[in-house]
Amino acid sequence: MIAALLTSVMILLFLGSWRSTIIIAVSIPLSVLGAIIMLSAIGETLNIMTLGGLALAVGILVDDATVTIENINYHLEQGKPVEQSILDGANQIVTPAFVSLLCICIVFVPMFFLQGVARFLFVPMAEAVMFAMTWSFILSRTLVPTMAKYLLQQHVHHENDGRPRSRNPLVRFQRAFEAQFERVRGGYRDLLSMALGHRAVFVTGFLGVVALSFLLVPFLGRNFFPSVDAGNILMHVRTQVGTRVEETANQLADVQKAIRKIIPSGEIDTLADNIGLPISGINMTYNNTGVIGPQDGDIQIKLREGHRPTEEHVQALREQLPRLFPGMNFSFLPADIVSQILNFGAPAPIDLQIRGANLDANFAYANKLLSRIRRIPGIADARIQQSPNNPTFNIDVDRTRAQYVGLTERDVTNSLVVNLAGSSQVAPTYYLNPDNGVSYSIVMQTPQYQIDSLSALQTLPITATGNSQSPILGGIANISRATSSAVVTQYDIQSMVQIYATPQGRDLGAVAADVRTAIADTAKEVPKGSSVVLLGQVQTMNSAFSGLLFGLLAAVVLIYFLIVVNFQSWSDPFVIITALPAALAGIVWMLFTTQTTLSVPALTGAIMCMGVATANSVLVISFARERYEELGDPVAAAVEAGFVRFRPVLMTALAMIIGMAPMALGLGEGGEQNAPLGRAVIGGLIFATIATLMFVPVVFSMVHKKQGAKAAAAPETSHAH
Repeated sequence: MIAALLTSVMILLFLGSWRSTIIIAVSIPLSVLGAIIMLSAIGETLNIMTLGGLALAVGILVDDATVTIENINYHLEQGKPVEQSILDGANQIVTPAFVSLLCICIVFVPMFFLQGVARFLFVPMAEAVMFAMTWSFILSRTLVPTMAKYLLQQHVHHENDGRPRSRNPLVRFQRAFEAQFERVRGGYRDLLSMALGHRAVFVTGFLGVVALSFLLVPFLGRNFFPSVDAGNILMHVRTQVGTRVEETANQLADVQKAIRKIIPSGEIDTLADNIGLPISGINMTYNNTGVIGPQDGDIQIKLREGHRPTEEHVQALREQLPRLFPGMNFSFLPADIVSQILNFGAPAPIDLQIRGANLDANFAYANKLLSRIRRIPGIADARIQQSPNNPTFNIDVDRTRAQYVGLTERDVTNSLVVNLAGSSQVAPTYYLNPDNGVSYSIVMQTPQYQIDSLSALQTLPITATGNSQSPILGGIANISRATSSAVVTQYDIQSMVQIYATPQGRDLGAVAADVRTAIADTAKEVPKGSSVVLLGQVQTMNSAFSGLLFGLLAAVVLIYFLIVVNFQSWSDPFVIITALPAALAGIVWMLFTTQTTLSVPALTGAIMCMGVATANSVLVISFARERYEELGDPVAAAVEAGFVRFRPVLMTALAMIIGMAPMALGLGEGGEQNAPLGRAVIGGLIFATIATLMFVPVVFSMVHKKQGAKAAAAPETSHAH
């Protein structure tokens, strides 16, 4: 909404006609509605990604209608009647407008070849933009000219010389703006003529600046997705392994009191905890916090609106809680739905797995590697998920003694299971209630308070079917204390130890690179037959990045071939795509100055920018070709094309930039997610517009100068023959 409003104001300022503004403003919501109808038809929903796509499209939607209206106005200024102006204006730009539509749509094609989570996130967005653009084009060919016929009036020329001074402050402001704009446009013409006069110096300098800009890329950093401040904190707490659940509850109550002191109570909306293992194993399937036993607990904190940045609170909790509660482990997990999806159910973005048969050796190596990883700057919550220190009783049955009393190892096991865990696993029993036809499970178990000591365990009677005696456990078995694994984790039947870690205050790409270095440095200490694998968000990020970078390359190639087919020439499409390296340089500068890391949304913005940057170049070059055919002088054609197309190019670029501004500022809940996309498009467009207006006409004149020289040389040689 904000974007549509801002672009309408900008158009009113440039065209100075409320009638033209109304025509353009009407086409925006209609295009959006058309896109929504088509999204609904293919079974998409309204969500952050499709709405993001529509918000993204607002700036470009204005594009088609603006160019059409601007061109009609250009013909009206030539003194033509309204209907003739509409026909000529619409006819002149139908090809470049269609080509630019195809350019913008074609850049999204590679997104349909993405894999995994990136595909599910970005295909709906691409569809939203493509549908909105298609509707915008259809409306700019049908509704816009029709409305223009009824709303626009023929320009009266004698007024221009001595226009009566209006008393309306808005009209006076618009006229002052118009005069200033004409001055700027005149300045631009002089600048372009100067650049055309010193082509070699200008082209070399321009390309040099673009090339140097790419040296900033290593300083950008890489994240899979920008972190979203959803106002949720999810914290996992692990007390000493083997702690009973009621003791864990007591300790977590103290932790909650400490949290209320660290985070101001006015900012906490709700605070809830989940302690220990759920009754059913099914619930564990849906739990991705790393719970392995009664010593674990999750604390969820929902912050009120208007809270300080969540990251600040997390940092404060990370620093203070371990000091207040030594011996307890604290880790902060992905709290919002997007980051949970991106982690694929793992409790941290970095998941290191040490797989191999020798579990003890793997634990020893994991501890060495963990101490290395903890020293990496930007790493937080590094911990080993498994624990070998679970307190256990080893019950060693003396088979000879058991045989004397007619018992087997199986009888002892079954008896212990019934007494300690209930009969549901050994002998499931059901009672069918005849009144309501419902079956109830009947479970027998010795009350917990009766087995509260080692002597109570030793005097436990062992029963077996067909055996009249019930000897006690202590009579046939020796009981000793030991430790065992708190949880058994396997990968392809191999035992596995996992190290989890989260980046804090540093990008995921840089942290992952340091983790890989730590793995490489300790490669000689890896136990024989074991392997170390780095998984988690890092792996998904790398595959998504390679897919998107390939998409970027494919987008440029597809655009080039599309324009080749359309222009029936190899050289003009080359001239058009010379604006693209500048667009990429602009993206790099924008991300660098706003301290935004390279991420999947930023790369999506880069792909999108390729389409929009090309659209404006097509507009300039198609007009330059028209003038060249008439004038026969490439330099004069380049100057005139730049001068005449200065306003529509500037307007469409500004419409896009203004349309993207609310997104780039990351306004609203979860706005941070698409902010890099908006920033990338704005940065790319600023540089691409400069390239379109300065660099592209210069390259056009150089290419056609050479072609003209060749064409001139050809008749002479044939004459000589």
